[in-house]
Amino acid sequence: MHEKRQMQDMIFKIKADFLKVLGHPVRLQVIEYLKDGEASVGKIVSALGVEQSNLSRHLATLRELGILSARQEKTTVFYGIHDHDIFKVLRPIAEILRKKLRKSEKLLESLGKE
Repeated sequence: MHEKRQMQDMIFKIKADFLKVLGHPVRLQVIEYLKDGEASVGKIVSALGVEQSNLSRHLATLRELGILSARQEKTTVFYGIHDHDIFKVLRPIAEILRKKLRKSEKLLESLGKE
């Protein structure tokens, strides 16, 4: 029973670490930006307006997690989504947030009517 508990604790830790990596706005922006295809680091920097050194750390983290892949063409590195299943995680989160926003909007509307 103790071993089973340790295994469950380890699984929860792995899940929490995975979600923690996704819990950064820049990383989520990168994933969304690359949804339609790969892009060079320079293009991502321009599109997201982040410093290249900062972006490079986030790209490396997403690569280590297996979400992104990278390929080099001469001196340019291109990143793309390696595992599109990530959107199976992100879409339900977006839907939950949309529902929450609609609920908040209805509440605000009702406050304005009083």
